[in-house]
Amino acid sequence: MDWYRTNRRDLAFRRTRDPYAILVAEAMLQRTRIAAGLPYYGRFLARFPTVADLANASEEEVLRAWEGLGFYGRARNLHRASRLILRDHGGRVPETVAALRTLPGVGDYTAGAVASIAFGVPVPALDGNATRVLARLFRLRGDLSRGVGRRRLRAIAESLVPATEPGTYNQALMELGATVCSPRAPKCAACPIQSMCGAFAEGRVEAYPTIRRTSTVPTVRVAFALIERRRKVLLMQRPARGVLAMFWSLPGGELGTHADEATGLRDLFRSRGLPVRIGEPLGRVDHTFSHRRWKGLILRGRPAGTIRDREDLMWASPEDIERLPVVSFQRRFLEGVAILPHSQRRL
Repeated sequence: MDWYRTNRRDLAFRRTRDPYAILVAEAMLQRTRIAAGLPYYGRFLARFPTVADLANASEEEVLRAWEGLGFYGRARNLHRASRLILRDHGGRVPETVAALRTLPGVGDYTAGAVASIAFGVPVPALDGNATRVLARLFRLRGDLSRGVGRRRLRAIAESLVPATEPGTYNQALMELGATVCSPRAPKCAACPIQSMCGAFAEGRVEAYPTIRRTSTVPTVRVAFALIERRRKVLLMQRPARGVLAMFWSLPGGELGTHADEATGLRDLFRSRGLPVRIGEPLGRVDHTFSHRRWKGLILRGRPAGTIRDREDLMWASPEDIERLPVVSFQRRFLEGVAILPHSQRRL
């Protein structure tokens, strides 16, 4: 904790004790690099400064504010959590781990982080960084994400949290993992607890923790069409379930086993009753999600008949595109081909 007070990074979410702001930070920065997440954190709190502001917003508004950050289930869960907090807790983030765990998207880590940092509850907050420090310190082998390994890690973590300033302790442990006890090439010479570290004494620091092998992300071919009419672009809302659920997108999608993107897109439009002629390629798609990779093309499309607005289909003006949550790589494409005025490009 002494090391942390001297060496910690000055980050916006560490300058507050507001439980709501801390909950937003913990939800937003999971599986996201701090450097990438901080601008979103500031914009999100400026747009939704209180629990009530977030709870009273539409899902469309929340997704627009989150657009580009990925893992959109986090945004939806945070939105649902805000409504439960407003309904069941009088608009105040609950203080106990048990109550926090009832909120959508709040697991052991987030509950521990909010409870300890915002309310001083002496509970651990085990993110990947804290887990790595403890695994090396105590030479914990095996899978620490489940079963016996998880229970042992949890017991050790609980035994170490101090009764006073537990939030500072948890942040210190996470900061140590993030800046010193890194996965590769850890800076052991700068570590304040080097003399206690079992893995360092063993001379095998990088052997801990045991890394679970991940499966290869499959590549899926996709195609989308840029279809313009009277300075408007045709957008289609994606289904309520699946990849990028409820986001607005250029019409198209995953193609399956079609021989080429143009043929696949024609068949896709035909199945949806959209009279569109497919033209030349305008850009490439190469976008990786956590569980799949999209590769393919964006092609020119031209109406071959009347296409009317409907619930999931609209002719969108630049102002509509600015307001709506749009698939982020497609927004960048629209900016690149000058569909969006410079003043409306998201910084």
